[in-house]
Amino acid sequence: MANVTLFHNPRCSKSRQALALLEENGVTVTVVEYLKQPPSEAQVQWLLERLQCSARELMRTKEAEYKEQGLDDVQLTEAQLIAAMVATPKLIERPIAINGDKVVVGRPPENVLDIL
Repeated sequence: MANVTLFHNPRCSKSRQALALLEENGVTVTVVEYLKQPPSEAQVQWLLERLQCSARELMRTKEAEYKEQGLDDVQLTEAQLIAAMVATPKLIERPIAINGDKVVVGRPPENVLDIL
């Protein structure tokens, strides 16, 4: 059976639902509480490459920190946005499930089953 790493926020209902779905399907889950253990810039870049999306697409643009840090500035580079996500991991969309080279954002939570 698959071994999935889940970037998880236990306070988020979607993240909890994704974890429950994986466990119900017999998946071994390595939980990474990314607010306590933020990913490195290299890890975020790796996730973006696998997701085939931009840094802004992986950001929670409705978080207060997004506006407070001026991240809505369209002139910011990918590197600047990635650095902001590493410095403020709350800005990273959640949950993110990883199985080998397959990565998916669990919104809706059922998306995590796509990488099994």
